[in-house]
Amino acid sequence: MKVLKFGGTSVGSVSSITTLLQIVKNDVEQGERPVVVLSAMSGVTNLLINMAEEAAKGNEFTAQLAELERRHFDVVKSLLDIQNQNPAFTRLKIHFNQLEELLQGVLTLRELTAKTRDLIVSFGERCSTLMISKIAAQHFGNAFFVDASEAIKTDSAFGNARVDTALSELLIRDLYASHADKVLFVTGFIASNEAGQITTLGRGGSDYTAAIFGAALNAQEIQIWTDVNGMMTADPRMVKKAFPLSELTYTEAMELSYFGAKVIYPPTMIPAFLKKIPIVIKNTFEPEFAGTVIQHESKASNQPIKGISSINNISILNLMGSGMVGKSGFSGRLFSLLAREQINVILITQSSSEHSITFAIQPGDAVRAKAIIEQEFELEILANKLEPITVEENLAILAVVGENMKQTPGVSGKLFHALGRNGVNVRAIAQGSSEYNISVIISEYDLGKALNAVHDAFFVDLYKTLHAFCLGTGNIGKTLFGQLKAHAGFLLSENGIQVKVVGISNTRKMMFNTDGIDLENWQPALEASTNAADLRLFIDTMKSMNLPNCVFIDNTASPVPVEFYEEVLNSAISVVTCNKIGNSGSYSRYKAFKDAARTRGVDFFYETNVGAGLPIIRTLKDLMNSGDRVQRIEAILSGTISFIFNQFKGDANFHDVVKLAQEKGYTEPDPRDDLRGTDFMRKILILARDAGHTLEAADVEIQSILPQACLDATTVDDFYAALKAEDAYFTNLKQQAESGGKVLRYIGKLEDSKASITLQMVDENHPFYMLSGSDNIISFTTDRYKERPLVVKGPGAGAEVTAAGVFADLINVGAN
Repeated sequence: MKVLKFGGTSVGSVSSITTLLQIVKNDVEQGERPVVVLSAMSGVTNLLINMAEEAAKGNEFTAQLAELERRHFDVVKSLLDIQNQNPAFTRLKIHFNQLEELLQGVLTLRELTAKTRDLIVSFGERCSTLMISKIAAQHFGNAFFVDASEAIKTDSAFGNARVDTALSELLIRDLYASHADKVLFVTGFIASNEAGQITTLGRGGSDYTAAIFGAALNAQEIQIWTDVNGMMTADPRMVKKAFPLSELTYTEAMELSYFGAKVIYPPTMIPAFLKKIPIVIKNTFEPEFAGTVIQHESKASNQPIKGISSINNISILNLMGSGMVGKSGFSGRLFSLLAREQINVILITQSSSEHSITFAIQPGDAVRAKAIIEQEFELEILANKLEPITVEENLAILAVVGENMKQTPGVSGKLFHALGRNGVNVRAIAQGSSEYNISVIISEYDLGKALNAVHDAFFVDLYKTLHAFCLGTGNIGKTLFGQLKAHAGFLLSENGIQVKVVGISNTRKMMFNTDGIDLENWQPALEASTNAADLRLFIDTMKSMNLPNCVFIDNTASPVPVEFYEEVLNSAISVVTCNKIGNSGSYSRYKAFKDAARTRGVDFFYETNVGAGLPIIRTLKDLMNSGDRVQRIEAILSGTISFIFNQFKGDANFHDVVKLAQEKGYTEPDPRDDLRGTDFMRKILILARDAGHTLEAADVEIQSILPQACLDATTVDDFYAALKAEDAYFTNLKQQAESGGKVLRYIGKLEDSKASITLQMVDENHPFYMLSGSDNIISFTTDRYKERPLVVKGPGAGAEVTAAGVFADLINVGAN
């Protein structure tokens, strides 16, 4: 036989009760005779407690009592035939009259004892079970109401009574045998003491009732019907990617339940645990779902953990001092004191030096715990052998649980990497020698972020989510959004990464959406936003959203965002940028960015600073990380200048080629911004720094392409006029190169810790001779690539390739 327990939401409405009865009926029609344990209707227990407390204060309760009566009567009217309603109304009315008399007594005496409180709250289960048994009898005539206080006997610890297991099992077996042809509908949560006075079984009491009946009757299984599809990998209210677990061992379920999983309460499992009876968590509102089976052993899993649990809002007390070192019985005094005062300790951790003990308790107990500890250890504190007791509040516990942890290396490393990379500070750690559980205490503010980050880290079958905050909606920004939208499916299937753009800003407007901005309609949404662009506010909002795996993307060419890079990195948020101003500023700033990223364990990626989408920075980094030593770097890193000199041949004159480059959009509005070599200088400077040289911008020697008259021109038109006047100068350069079988190339060079950019004539033996169009090219001569340099060549400009480079950096953040 089976025991079926239905929680408050399962008996909370007409539709849910209808579903409940169909579930029971299915079992009955298959020849089974289940025991059905029922909770009070959802919200009723809290309502009863509130009425009792209000009555004790002298306040009126009749309106709430009327509401309670109405809820039950409405169900009877909806689900019972008219000719069957009066007996149900009569029995319920007797209960409500008794309840009213009790509450009136509390109101008169202005006193609410634990015994009276238990009797008052018992009416929730008694009314719901009586009502549902009457409705069930209409569907299958052998339904029979059972008041569990007649079968479960306890001591007189009202509010959380201890069960007399041996006596209770005898009474339950006798009850079941004497009603062999009945389907028993049993009140959950309530019992009675030797004097027959009502007691309650504490938190999770209805589940406990089901387990007691199941153990007494050696049930095939105990089903706990609730409003979720079983026990989840994490709290689904905080982790949207949480999913139901198909099975757990008793130990795993108890660990998860103890640390916050509200589906089941640990003491519930003890009777089942002792008799190895499986417990199945099922969803009343989705009965066809298999749910979670909790049993003695579970099948092997390829996951190192089964779930992540948490407890919100805890406080910790810290005891430190030399008087604890080697002092036998100190811990015993401390925890015996807390036990005497009924203060529950959630977690304990002690340093191996015995110099400190940290333990977690409920916030409501913190002040009292501190006071009694100071009183107990007053002499030690006065003698400075124990430092003043400190209390830390607004904390939370996160626990990873699973039996596989003890045979899987690296679980702790993965946990702490996920937390550290997201800037989550760990205040205390506890791990039992059984290795079923690693618990950490963190700030409650960080709990949501931590749960999502750890969930992403451990459940490899799921995709990982990056939360991107993007500055700039120009050509590169627009193109990036298009690429992210077009390749979302590929990213998910091939890389296991989902990118959610949760913040966008340009110079006019900004917007945010925690669930992700629709990249199909981001432009009209941004235009419709009422939030004016404010970079300081954008950064503050990004930090306050406190999402896991965040990336700040700078797709601008402005110096303003650069001022925030260090702050963003120090907030444990990765930075991806195509803006080269930051890395080509002062060396101290460049180093500060690098140090912040390394210290916080996040990424600072800027591949597009040098060659758009070309893998130049990454290639250099790989060479350096593998122990190679760079001897020389030669490069053409200006697509504009590359195009100009590739076109400057034959009968072409320099003035017309520059004009053509501007018409094609390769140059800035004033072509001198490109031809001065400033942009090229920034790129070679970044390469020099990444190669390990502490150079400043002033250290880069730049040979000007242009004669002084061209540089001195006041307007762009005057510049072109001066350029035309200097035609002989440029023609002479071209003829000189062609006469030697060479071509003109503007080349950056790094060698012997010196960087320069010069106009050179190279022959066909040089790797830059065959360069065409607006391509970039770079040559690395290293200890390994000495005879034949390593060459990277390709498009070095354009929105598509630059956005692709930003995209690649973003995916590399996800890979980390």
